[in-house]
Amino acid sequence: MSFVITGATGQLGRHVVESLLAKGVPADQVVALGRDEERLAGLAALGVATRKVDYADTAALAAAFDGADRVLLISGSEVGQRLPQHQNVIDAAAAAGVQLLAYTSIANAASSGIILAGEHKATEEAIVAAGLPHTFLRNSWYIENYSGQLATYTEHGTVLGAAGDGQVSAATRADFAEAAAAALLLEQPQEVYELGGAAFSLKELAATVSEVTGAEVTYTDVPAEELTKVLVGAGLPEGYAAVLADADLGLGRGDLYVDRADLEGLLGRPATSLAEGLRAAL
Repeated sequence: MSFVITGATGQLGRHVVESLLAKGVPADQVVALGRDEERLAGLAALGVATRKVDYADTAALAAAFDGADRVLLISGSEVGQRLPQHQNVIDAAAAAGVQLLAYTSIANAASSGIILAGEHKATEEAIVAAGLPHTFLRNSWYIENYSGQLATYTEHGTVLGAAGDGQVSAATRADFAEAAAAALLLEQPQEVYELGGAAFSLKELAATVSEVTGAEVTYTDVPAEELTKVLVGAGLPEGYAAVLADADLGLGRGDLYVDRADLEGLLGRPATSLAEGLRAAL
């Protein structure tokens, strides 16, 4: 059985490769694809085969998938370009006759109103249209989306958002990656996994930040337009800031909430808690 991991030079992809190896997959059965040569060298040091491949390079994709049994398509990072890039991967996987195409999608992709969900839903539809055996790994938010902002939270004493009392089922990258590896190893995985950890609101996030850091941090809820302006003021491009504010509105609607049963079922253990994830970033 051969496993090809696309986007393996990203943080999630490397975790998937490491999880496959930890689960006993022989290194010579794993192929890691990516664009970053330095990171590919780091993966090669684990004993896996590596290929420098860009999602836009159809010839390289075709060569990389030759003889592949199972492929994990990790969604591209270029918002607005994902669908044509993903279509190249889908076409190459179909031409290679892979046994399974797994795709890292977004929570509640079929119904989510979040702007970011559009390309994920379209990719899922393209995979179905291609007639490929598939599994959709619909990930909620990363805890790292929040742990990476600990310094900002504690400096200003607030978590700023536009999510109201909505809850997000965030989990760590490592947990999502381990779940992806587990799904790839199942003889017949589910067609869809809605993946997330124990849910929390941004008010609960602020309380947990206070608990973990010892600093007094509260949640401040603002209109999405104001959140966008603040993010732009912090240096983000206006379009990206608006997308993030839109995601907060989606969080408030419940678009990023899922039951944790699918994730914990694949992990065979409880998902990493918010407090554990924040402490790991200190």
